[in-house]
Amino acid sequence: KVRSIAETKMNDLNANSIESAVKMVEGTARSMGVEITA
Repeated sequence: KVRSIAETKMNDLNANSIESAVKMVEGTARSMGVEITA
């Protein structure tokens, strides 16, 4: 799910790769109190 969010927001995020975009989305989710599981 995080990956699909990152793919959708790829143009808005200042990321060079999908992996870094995923990490940004994960960090944002964690700061909002959302638990991330693999």
